[in-house]
Formats: sequence, structure tokens, C-alpha cells
Amino acid sequence: KMVDPTLAEMGKNLNEAMKMLEDNQRKVEEENEKKYVRKDIPGPLQGSGQDMVSILQLVQNLMHGEEEEETSQAYRLQNVGEQGHMALLGHSLAAYISVLDRERLRKLTTRILSDTTLWLCRLFRYENGSAYYHEDDREGLLKICRLVIHTRYEDYTVEGFNVLYTKQPVIYISSAARTGLGQALCNQLGLPLSCMCRVPCNTMFGSQHQMDVALLDRLIKDDVESGKLPLLLVANAGTPGAGHTDKLGRLKELCEQYNMWLHVEGVNLATLALGYVSSSVLAATKCDSMTLTLGSWLGLPAVPAVTLYRHEDPSLSLAAGLTSSQPVEKLRALPLWLSLQYLGHDGIVERIKHASQLSQRLLENLKNLDFIKTSVEDELSSPVVVFKFFQEYSNRDQTSHAAQASTIQHPIISNERLIYDTFNQWLGEQLAQLVPASGVDVVELEDEGTCVRFSPLMTSAVLGTEIQDVDQLVDCLKMKISVLTSTLQLREEFEQEVRRTVGLLYIEDLSWPGLGVVRYNYRSDGKNDDKQEKELEKINTELLKKLNELESDLTFSLGPEFGGQKNCVYIGMVTEDLDVSELVETIAATGREIEENSRLLENMTEVVRKGIQEAQLQLQKANEERLLEEGLLRQIPVVGSVLNWFSPFQASPKGRTFNLTAGSLESTESTYVSKAQGTGTTPPPTPTSSLAKQRLPGQKIFKRSLRSSDALSETSSVSHCDDLEKMDQRPPTLSPGQERGPLETEKTEAQEEAAQATKTDTEDAQSDKSPHDCAKVEEQGSQR
Repeated sequence: KMVDPTLAEMGKNLNEAMKMLEDNQRKVEEENEKKYVRKDIPGPLQGSGQDMVSILQLVQNLMHGEEEEETSQAYRLQNVGEQGHMALLGHSLAAYISVLDRERLRKLTTRILSDTTLWLCRLFRYENGSAYYHEDDREGLLKICRLVIHTRYEDYTVEGFNVLYTKQPVIYISSAARTGLGQALCNQLGLPLSCMCRVPCNTMFGSQHQMDVALLDRLIKDDVESGKLPLLLVANAGTPGAGHTDKLGRLKELCEQYNMWLHVEGVNLATLALGYVSSSVLAATKCDSMTLTLGSWLGLPAVPAVTLYRHEDPSLSLAAGLTSSQPVEKLRALPLWLSLQYLGHDGIVERIKHASQLSQRLLENLKNLDFIKTSVEDELSSPVVVFKFFQEYSNRDQTSHAAQASTIQHPIISNERLIYDTFNQWLGEQLAQLVPASGVDVVELEDEGTCVRFSPLMTSAVLGTEIQDVDQLVDCLKMKISVLTSTLQLREEFEQEVRRTVGLLYIEDLSWPGLGVVRYNYRSDGKNDDKQEKELEKINTELLKKLNELESDLTFSLGPEFGGQKNCVYIGMVTEDLDVSELVETIAATGREIEENSRLLENMTEVVRKGIQEAQLQLQKANEERLLEEGLLRQIPVVGSVLNWFSPFQASPKGRTFNLTAGSLESTESTYVSKAQGTGTTPPPTPTSSLAKQRLPGQKIFKRSLRSSDALSETSSVSHCDDLEKMDQRPPTLSPGQERGPLETEKTEAQEEAAQATKTDTEDAQSDKSPHDCAKVEEQGSQR
């Protein structure tokens, strides 16, 4: 049978377009030379039009034009395979099919809709269901709410909101549901926010992310007694945060008791397609409606979400907008219809099974890691894995800590919680950057705080996550755990060292993931606040520059771009071999050096000006004295020359030199006598760290030597003892021209004999001495 030439051309054009758009092997040099291409600048619409290649090239430039500006983060497009091409082809076919004649269009759309609905109901074990296809994943729940309102309020079509006013409807939603879901429903339905009831989760028994069924029962009874109408309950088969499933069986019984509609949504509904399904998720097949997001589960771009529901009155479904009489509306299912046929039943199940295996692989590895706390519903099988870094208390009493934590009220968050939230935020960002194919992200949970979430059902099909990506994620996590534990242990030591050091101020910033924050305090001498603030900023900026120039593994920065403290030095994550004392002392010494240099430059102008004035006065006084010494006759032009010829006057030139280091005026007589300029006063030594130590080859600054430290100290002590003995044996050095007298010669010979005897005694006792006795020898040598 001949293929429709229009369809063949459409498929050919789609393949060429996708090949051009997905071609990333472009020359980056040419793009950098012309950063702003004229075609990218909006201009008037060309009258003659453009061909398809030019238009697709423009789309490609708009898609990839700013990649060079995103070097800080890995830029990764969705993995669009052949099944993705089928979904994209569906949108093109929908536009082509819509131009068919009405009867042929009706038959075609009815077949597409019925086939897709039948496949989905069988695939996800939802018998006798209807389907509504929608772009926004919240739109299906909105239509269901309208359907329930039309069902429970018979006169709603005629009287409208007056019926709702007499008996207010109530929609129940879990507190663990998506943020803003309840408010969006009320806004679209035209209901007040009082119609929305948030049901808290369990606090004592069961998962803290599951809806409290007993509390829900009491809330429904209270609403019934107050004349309200319980309308609908939204439950979760996989909460957006932790991926936990509500007790759907008990909730279904409660809904049947009060004649309520039960709607279920969540990522765990994807596991209904597997051979083995947990009983908690399997109960979702008995609900009244459910929403499926197949696009993220199967990695299909631009496919609609599906809401499956059971209802017997088609007229009410039409009034609620769940069905449409327009054939074009039914073409929404066409991309999904094509993709499902391309994948087949086995392909769909294999993708979902692969995502479940990825989460199971990560969960098994996390059990063997220390300082990692997981929050999963089922330890054996959980589609969503949520974990966090947490270090148990070892040095403090856990009982007293629990008692202290219990006294903290709910609005008040302890400092420990904030620190762990900050560290886990950093951990999640690092893992997402190091292993982008894993799809991990950071999530905020009410009880656990900040956690790292791995949800392969939502990301693996899109990113192409494999088993080796999970293994790489675990390896990166192991490395980061050691850094986190070391930083957390050294934070308190760093704070104490900074508080003990003069000139440094410890800044407590719980939102900074690192060792801590320090500021060098500028000693102001009665300056105003603005000038003092500028000097403080200048010194700390220069201090940061000096610290970054050091050869160390630490990261020094100005802190976060928003919300950080000003004029501070932020120190990042550290390892266990960090020498905190040396680090703090180096920061203080560097700050003092910068401050002294700043003060010297600041006072240089005033010192030079005063020195010049003083030199002028002294030179003027010296000229007056020279006039008095020469006499009045030598000042007369002709007489003075004759007098100087007969009787020359010898006078040394008197000048002044200004010593910048000492800030004082000195005479130039010594310069003319020695025919060389003196060096003046020796400048003061540059402040350095008192903890500076000799390092091993390859050892960087701020690092402790974790091995052979005792042996190294013993060897250095013994060598120091030998040096002292050699210094005792060495005869005193004589200056040039100095000779020994007879008495001095006898004394020297006696000293040499005593030194020889001492050396002999020392060598005899060397074998009996331990290395620790060298300290006594050092003390005896110093006393000599």
C-alpha cells in the first residue's frame, strides 16, 4: 500500500529538523567571534519570506546561543530518542489531521481516543475508566472537582453559586501535597479559601508524610455537624517531597462512609504497571480518579497528562469539561497514542522497572554509609529515596540533648538544625553538579529539614540514568561525607581560636556551608563611621586577596552574593588534616601586616611634609651659622674672593637626609666622610605567623602532618643536641689584629681540655640516654 506522500514528507522534514536542532558539533570559536548575530536581533518581518533551513537555523541559535555563558553549570538537554520523535510527530500530525473532512475526522479521533484510553486502563489496572487528556497536570483535578459539584448539587446548573452558599462544599487536601494546589483549585472554581481544608500528617504513629486518617475523620464530622458538605479528598500515592503513600484503603472506606470522591495522584502510581505492586499503591485502583504524568515517567516530550476516572453520567462529564464534542479536542491524545505504540507494553514496563531498580540500588548502598540518614517509606522497595547527612552525638549525652530539643517550640529552629540544613543544601548541589545524569535535587521537608532526593521515575527516562551513574553518585557521596564530618568537627575549634585571637572577630553565619566566617577588626583612632567602614572593607578585601595567593587547599571568598555579611572572609569546606591554629594565626598576622602597611601609607604624606619643613629650618639655621664662621669680609664679592685665595676656609657641607623608615632627619656628614650613603635604621621585620613550621616535601600550608610526627620531633631534638656540642668545642673567634696573651692561651687550653672531657662523657652516656633526655642536654648547653 502506498504511503500518503504528505505524511512521508512530514516525517522526512521532522527528521531533518531534529537532526539540525540536535547537532551540537558546531565551532564554538566562530560563535564567540560574533556573539551578537544580526539574525538574532529582532527586526521587521521580511516581505519575501525565508526557507525552512534558515528558520530552523534561527531556532537553533536561539536554543544554543547562550551556552558559552552557562559554563558554571552543566547544560543538559532532554534525551530525546526515537520515542520522543514519535511524540513530536504527533503534534505535526494533529495539525494535518485537523484539516480532514468532519466525518473522517470524527472516526479517526474516536479511534485514537478509545485506543489510548483502553491501553492506559489496562496498563495501570484501572478497570472501566474514562480518560481526560490535559496539558496542565492540575487541570484534570480541576475538572474532577467540577464533575463532583455537578453530581452532588443537582440544581447547580440552574442556580449556580446560590446552591453552594446554602451548603458550603469542603475539599480535603493533605498538608504534604503540592504547594499552592489548594489555592489554585479555589481560584479556578470560584470558591473561598474556607472551602479548602488541609489535613495534617501523622505526628506519633506511622509515616510523618502520610495523612492522619483519624484526624481526617474528626474534621469531616465537624464539617457535617456545622452544615457543610464534604465533597472531595485528594490523596497522594507518592508525596511530592518524600514520595510516601497515604493509607488509600482506609481513606477509600472513609470516603464511602461520607459519600465523598477520592482522587489520587503521585509518582508511585507508575509502579501499577509492574508485575509486583505494593498493597498501599495497589489500593489506588479502587479510587474514583487518578492523574498520570506519563511524559516524565517514560521520557516523552510534550505529551499530555492523563486523568482516569469512573462516572456513569456522560452529560455531567460533558458539563464538567471532561469530554468534548469537538473532534479537534480529542487529538490531544495523538502524541501519546503514537508513543505508546512505538514503545509497546514491554518497553513501558521496562522503563518503569529500570527506574525502580535505580532507586533500589542507591538505597542498598546508602545503608552501608555512616552519617547518612534515609527517609523512605519501605526499606525494601521505595521509588523515591530521600537522604540527608546527619552526625550522631558521640561526646555528649543523647538523653540530655533530647530533653533540650524537646523544650524548643515549633516556630523556633535550633542552630544545629540550621547548620545541617546548610550542609545538606551544599551536599545536594555538589552531587547534582558532579553527577548531573543522576537527577538528584534538594527538597525541603517539614520535619527532616533540607534533604537530597533521588526520584528516578521522574528523571531517569529524561536524563538517561544508568546503574553506573548511581555508583558514581555513591562514590562522590563518600568523598563529600568525609569533608562534611571534618568541617563540622572543626567549626567549634575554629570559633574558639578566633575568639582567643586579638584583632579577629568571629561572625556567626549558620547559612554558610564551610568552616566559618571571620573579620579582621580595624583599630580606629577616632575616625568617623564612614571612613572606618571604608578602611575595614579595604583591609578585609586585601586580606582575602593575600589568603587566596597562598598555596593551600582552602577556599576563601566574600560569601554568598545575597544575604551575606559585609567585609568578611568566608572559609569553605576543609579536611581533617587542617591545622586550625596555624590558619587563624596566619589570618591575624596577615591582617596586622596589611593594617601596618595601610597606616604607613596613610601617614606618609604627613610625615614627609613635616620632615621637609623641619629640614628647611635646619638648613636655614646652618646657613646662618656658616655666615658667622666665615665672617663679614668673606661675603663682600671682590674682597671675599681675594681673602679666600690667600686664606681658604675649610667648611664641610652640611645637608640633611630624610629616613622614610624611621621618619626622622639625619645629617649628611657621615655620607660625605664615608663617600657612601648609609642604610639607616633597619626596617622592622614583617609580621609572620609564630606557628610557622618546617614542612615536608609536597606538604601544603595549613596541613598537619598526620604521621611520623613523634619520630620527626625526636630526630630534630637529637640533631640539636649534636649542634650544641659542636658549638661548645669550637674555639672563640678572634677579631683581626687581636692576639692571645699567655694567660689567655692557658685559659683556652684549659677550656679545650674541659670540652674534650665533656664530649667523652657525653659519648659514653649517649647509649644509655633516651631521645627524650636531649632536652636536658639543650638546657646545659644554653647555660654554658
